[in-house]
Amino acid sequence: MRQVLLRPLITEKMNALSETSGKYGFIVDYNSNKIQIAKAVEEKFSVKVIDVNTIKYDGKTKTQFRKSGRFTGKTARFKKAIVTLEKGQKIDLFEQVQ
Repeated sequence: MRQVLLRPLITEKMNALSETSGKYGFIVDYNSNKIQIAKAVEEKFSVKVIDVNTIKYDGKTKTQFRKSGRFTGKTARFKKAIVTLEKGQKIDLFEQVQ
């Protein structure tokens, strides 16, 4: 079984959203769906998920010029999920950091 939740999305904007409206962001597996994401969050953090919004980002093409010539590559693609919890519930993402 693949891991659905890869890492939490910790930015200033997501911190503000989590404090005001109970929304939390995660980087998730690219092929996972909203139902799998909701179940994974509920199991891992013991909370009730109301809504899941997902955003897919495709990798960008990057070009570098070096002595040996032109080098073209791509950045990694990823999927972001914004999870809304029931009112009054919260996830403390920093309690697991040691």
